Amino acid sequence: MKIEGIKEKLLLAISSAERAAGKNPTLPILSSIYLETSTNSLVIRATNLDLGIEFTVPVKVIEGGVAVIPSGVLGSLLSNLSEEKITLELVGETLALSTKSTSTVIRTLPADDFPIIPKEGAGKGVSLESEVFADALSSVLHSAAVTSMKPELGSIYVYGDGEEIVFAATDSFRLAEKRIPAKRAKGLGSALIPFRNVPEIIRFLSGSKGETLLSHEGNQISFTKDGAYLISRTIEGTFPDYKQIVPKTFKTEATLLKEDLLRALKLAHVLSDTFNQVTFHLVPGEKLFEITTKNINLGESHSTLSAALKGEDLALSFNYKYIMESFQSIISDSVFLAFQGAGKPLLIKGISDRTFFSIVMPMNK
Repeated sequence: MKIEGIKEKLLLAISSAERAAGKNPTLPILSSIYLETSTNSLVIRATNLDLGIEFTVPVKVIEGGVAVIPSGVLGSLLSNLSEEKITLELVGETLALSTKSTSTVIRTLPADDFPIIPKEGAGKGVSLESEVFADALSSVLHSAAVTSMKPELGSIYVYGDGEEIVFAATDSFRLAEKRIPAKRAKGLGSALIPFRNVPEIIRFLSGSKGETLLSHEGNQISFTKDGAYLISRTIEGTFPDYKQIVPKTFKTEATLLKEDLLRALKLAHVLSDTFNQVTFHLVPGEKLFEITTKNINLGESHSTLSAALKGEDLALSFNYKYIMESFQSIISDSVFLAFQGAGKPLLIKGISDRTFFSIVMPMNK
């Protein structure tokens, strides 16, 4: 194998592939990058068996071939080169990287040992702007359980509903749902994407112009865009029937500016306790919306907000962090808070935005 290419194009693909490579000391082949020449291009692959990624980069192919090298080496070398034109050549059991002024050799691994990255759903699936997919996953990721005895809670639930793709996540203390319009969404079925794979999928999709094809088949889900392909295994399990807990009627409602609420929550958090507890006091008859917090070691805080209120008087405590994280997915200037009553969950959404909502369970005092 011998190729000539441009450093920046190769570095972008190599760096992305290296993040997807596993860190497995007992199976070094999973901690490696697979390089294979194709027609006027270099195919770069990496996998940890849970997630696989492939990039196709245009290069000048002088001699075809395959090389497998340890992850982390080539990316670091490329990032420290000042020259743009580089040459990669397989020499015996090493891969030589050279420019006009530098020469480096990298130890290779047996190419036959590298796992096959499956290609599924060729040409089939739902196609949307890459950034739309990335935004939908980012909108609900904060509500998934980082670690859980129940794998379905440590995942993002993706399914087709009519002409929409729905993304949902819950850790049992909070829930988030994001909907995006898409033709043929119903044929997508449903899938549970492992939490640990989602950040890499978001990076893969973010900053890309053009469309990405989302395909789901069996126990795998894939994302295909121009010159790049990512596939993730999915989790076997049943996501909670969360629609049963989405409030339909409310006893108390509040509408206010998102920035006002954010400012008050940040102020309250300074004096919150170790459980991040803040308390909402709503008295619609007196037009009172107050946020309080108390820490026996530091002090206490009270903030009064301007809000449109209606319904019954209410006092409930919540985890400050859960409410704040839901706001990152709300683009509206004003937010709607709906309460079912004491001990019942809080519904949060942007005004006139039907694409996203979040539910937060109250805390026991």
